[in-house]
Amino acid sequence: MAGPLRGVKLVEMVNVGPAPYASMLLADMGAEVIRIERPGGGIHSYPGKFDLLNRNKRCICIDLKTARGKDLALQLITLADGLIEGFRPGVMERLGLGPDICLERNPRLVYGRMTGWGQDGPLADKTGHDLNYIAIAGALHPIARVNEKPAVPLQLVGDFAGGSQFLALGMVSALFETSRSGQGQVIDAAIVEGAAHLMTPIFAAQQVGYWSEQPGTNLIDSGAPFYNVYETADGKYVAIGAIEAPFYTELLAGLGLADSDLPDQHDTAQWPAMKARFATVIATKTRDEWAAVFEGSNACCYPVLTMSEVRHHPQHQARGTFVEDNDVWQPRPVPRFSRTENNHISKPVGLGANTDEILQELGYSESACNELHDSGVVA
Repeated sequence: MAGPLRGVKLVEMVNVGPAPYASMLLADMGAEVIRIERPGGGIHSYPGKFDLLNRNKRCICIDLKTARGKDLALQLITLADGLIEGFRPGVMERLGLGPDICLERNPRLVYGRMTGWGQDGPLADKTGHDLNYIAIAGALHPIARVNEKPAVPLQLVGDFAGGSQFLALGMVSALFETSRSGQGQVIDAAIVEGAAHLMTPIFAAQQVGYWSEQPGTNLIDSGAPFYNVYETADGKYVAIGAIEAPFYTELLAGLGLADSDLPDQHDTAQWPAMKARFATVIATKTRDEWAAVFEGSNACCYPVLTMSEVRHHPQHQARGTFVEDNDVWQPRPVPRFSRTENNHISKPVGLGANTDEILQELGYSESACNELHDSGVVA
């Protein structure tokens, strides 16, 4: 592996969604990630080559409910720079792999924990999912049009933006600090807090009176006619974001509308009528016809692409945003680095595919590996 984190060793306690994505981000940057699976699996949603969150990782299956399995996990953790786990509070402690034990064995360890609500507080032991976290964080309510219920924004705002990316940032920051102090520490990454953090500029706008709590009436929440999504003649959509005056002027020209025939751009009282006017005009052409009209302009009008279309867009083609391997395609590692770039993506490996390889690196002989298999400690 290349990348700026080359040489960093991480252990991932396998889980679903945001924790594997966080460790994938670090693996994309060149970190060596060993994920510990349970024998028989039971967590994965996607088979083999489509298990993309586990790219650039190796896998060992260990029965952590056995004393020997716990000791084997501790051997890996002792040699690691960091650990990532996404269980509910107390699970790692019950497994005998809590922070106190791991940091006693490896004082330089960066122990990354991600939960929905955090390690303490009245909701710490309660269940939840992305939608619940962003609801409590104040991030769900504003994602709505006028007189409509909040939209469900996939699991991007909570799990992956509020959770995975803040945990990855925390891991990198703590690893950097450890390189100076020689001491490890525990990272408590709560998805609800990350989602709230993402709302920082919106919270500020609301407090100074710039942002109304009535969804769908503000500049960037579908309130403005020039920052909106419109349906085209073929039932597809275009996304318009012409906020600044020069871009708005180009938008009107492309739509065939005269500025003199419309209210002032920022006359909020007229926004509903202006949106209706824009919608009528945009419905006269197909999505791709509008894309041709605005090609090369600065009108900030672009087609809304489906997932199957996105990798064929000229911008992505030119930049190599997606990589393809036969029938599997996926986004390449980001961001890009001028000197320590990592363009390598290894295929996701099956459950326990690297078990014997990892055991041998720990010094186990072939006969010892066989005995661990036979006793059910590894798989």
